[in-house]
Amino acid sequence: MERGTSVDELLTMSKTELNRLEIIQAIQDKRLTRKAAAESLRVSVRHVKRLCRAFRQMGAAGLVSRRRGRPSNNRLDAEVVKRALELIGEKYGDFGPTLACEKPVEVHGLRISDESVRKLMISAGIWKPKKGKTRSVQPMRERRPRYGELVQIDGSDHD
Repeated sequence: MERGTSVDELLTMSKTELNRLEIIQAIQDKRLTRKAAAESLRVSVRHVKRLCRAFRQMGAAGLVSRRRGRPSNNRLDAEVVKRALELIGEKYGDFGPTLACEKPVEVHGLRISDESVRKLMISAGIWKPKKGKTRSVQPMRERRPRYGELVQIDGSDHD
């Protein structure tokens, strides 16, 4: 049984965390070097050392992300979202996302990016994103068998 986990405790791990566990166990069993593990995991050797230390101290639980279940650090404040949606709904509902972002910033001093405004407008149903243009694929022209042949087929009188 691994250290740090009891029989009653269940661990939820993602596929990447399970992959990490297998690789770290291979390091512990001396079947894999830290450098090879770092290349496989696409992290630095120093980070692999950290993972090994966490595995030794807490077992498989040491490899599980501690951020799971917590909100993102980069999320917008709920008050900013509420204020932005109020302003856009009242005054700037018929604007596109870029202009709807510029006006609250200039007039009301609201600090929010245009991409955040675009996401808010889409989620609130105020704005619908346009479909991207589909590029027409032009097939490659087959090479002519003789030099200068292309010039002769253009309908001109010269040879």
